[in-house]
Amino acid sequence: MWDPKDWQFFNLTRRQVLEAGTAVSISGAISPAIAQEQPPANASSPLPEHGMTVDVVCRINGQPTALQIDARASLLDMLRERLGLVGAKKGCDHGQCGACTVHLDGRRIASCLTLAAKVDGREVTTIEGIAGDHGLHPMQQAFIDHDALQCGYCTPGQIMAAIACVKEGHASSPEDIRQYMSANICRCGAYVGIVAAIEQAAPQIERG
Repeated sequence: MWDPKDWQFFNLTRRQVLEAGTAVSISGAISPAIAQEQPPANASSPLPEHGMTVDVVCRINGQPTALQIDARASLLDMLRERLGLVGAKKGCDHGQCGACTVHLDGRRIASCLTLAAKVDGREVTTIEGIAGDHGLHPMQQAFIDHDALQCGYCTPGQIMAAIACVKEGHASSPEDIRQYMSANICRCGAYVGIVAAIEQAAPQIERG
């Protein structure tokens, strides 16, 4: 009968032998599957080696802009990484927090979910482009007046959404404001100030 002490002849422990056997068994089981999934050596790659690029020509904050970008890039990444417009924030990157809100052709969108290629020939407005020649936008001033911010991280998206909320006709009551601003999360909980700021700025924005 084989004595377990004889394993020492090979300078291996019983644990090492079992681990080695398990590894061989697993590799043998998955190798055929891997071989079947691998494309032929002469198959073409679905994407170019360095990614596909597209040309985008649009207006951003009133300025003509022309860029060559990765076709897979989001509008948020184009604004922040290519143009240095860092007001729109990357919060959840899943369109669930509203920190990246900008306007596309006058309508609010989540820029993290919008392909940059989709804005070709269109107008993009960010928080950097809303102040006028004579000072802050009325909504920016109202946020200051009502302390409608704490850490400030979500504030650019909140302001862009608030302006859209007024222009969409949803600022007639606190209840409407809360409903139509619900897609923008303030983790600091400055909601009372945000509603008050929108109520203050709404008449001035509506007058134009």
